[in-house]
Amino acid sequence: MELKDIEQAYQTLSQIIEIFQKQLDLSYFDALIEALSDLLENQINGKEEIDDSTVAELEKLYRHLDLNEFSSEEIRQVIQLLLLGSYKKERVQPNHQMTPDSIGYLITFLIEKITSNEKINSMLDLTIGTGNLLAVILNNLKALGNQNLKAYGIDNDDTLLAIADVSLALQRINNVELFHQDALDNLMLPQVDLVVSDLPVGYYPLDERVAQFETHAAEGHSFAHHLLIERGIEKLTENGWGLFVVPSGIFETKEAQPLLKMIQKNGYLQGLLNLPRELFVSEKSRKAILMVQKKGDHAHQASQILLGDFPSLKNKKEFNGFLDEINAWVKENQ
Repeated sequence: MELKDIEQAYQTLSQIIEIFQKQLDLSYFDALIEALSDLLENQINGKEEIDDSTVAELEKLYRHLDLNEFSSEEIRQVIQLLLLGSYKKERVQPNHQMTPDSIGYLITFLIEKITSNEKINSMLDLTIGTGNLLAVILNNLKALGNQNLKAYGIDNDDTLLAIADVSLALQRINNVELFHQDALDNLMLPQVDLVVSDLPVGYYPLDERVAQFETHAAEGHSFAHHLLIERGIEKLTENGWGLFVVPSGIFETKEAQPLLKMIQKNGYLQGLLNLPRELFVSEKSRKAILMVQKKGDHAHQASQILLGDFPSLKNKKEFNGFLDEINAWVKENQ
């Protein structure tokens, strides 16, 4: 598909969403779910609540939407544009906003490099949200030859999870199992080879639920992102990798010591790479990719922890040079 085809599909779905918002008095997200679900099922489910002339208009719009010729990645791009459009119309808290594609591509690059000698059969996203990060990774790993990767996604927000569900189905990504629950509650999931999550930053309100976690605060609420890192490491198989999007200054707070102690007890801190500055509104909001490997017979502490800053994506020479440094680190530590 050409870019104009993706843009046309976006414009058509935007019109459909606007109609559902007006006719059914829905929020943008609920109207998006309705539009994508109807597209998936090839029928208008709420037509009895819509006048006949509007139903005819919707049917005409849907006839112009033939996604059979779109690849999974192209369908994801259409849905991504719709989600980005929602931020202009509804207030979305930062922890619920979609992970940018560029971060997904960088994480996929790291996965490809650090697991090149291993077979990755399963992965988990503890905070899947709308599913964009997981979709970017799965689509790109599939293009690299990993066709049978089983994935699990968890989120406690039913609206975001519903978007992820229909989005993944439209992209023909059928190897994902979704769970509507708190990732810090008991998880009835198998161990996985890979955990990848863009973690929410802030305090976790249910102190009793996390009292047994090694990273819980001695007093007051605990950091949710610390607890989720611990849960992620717990769900990894031996030698498995956890790649977490975290605040770049995660080890600069007074609460960092229990986190570091927990990581060293259960695995190896292998890397912390600051993401490009231009992806964030300020240095304070900047994030990094934390790379942790669980202990096992094939795992060992890297001779030197991979530290650094991804250069600007616009500076190809510097950026490619940094990727070469990562390649050299991987080669030295495999």
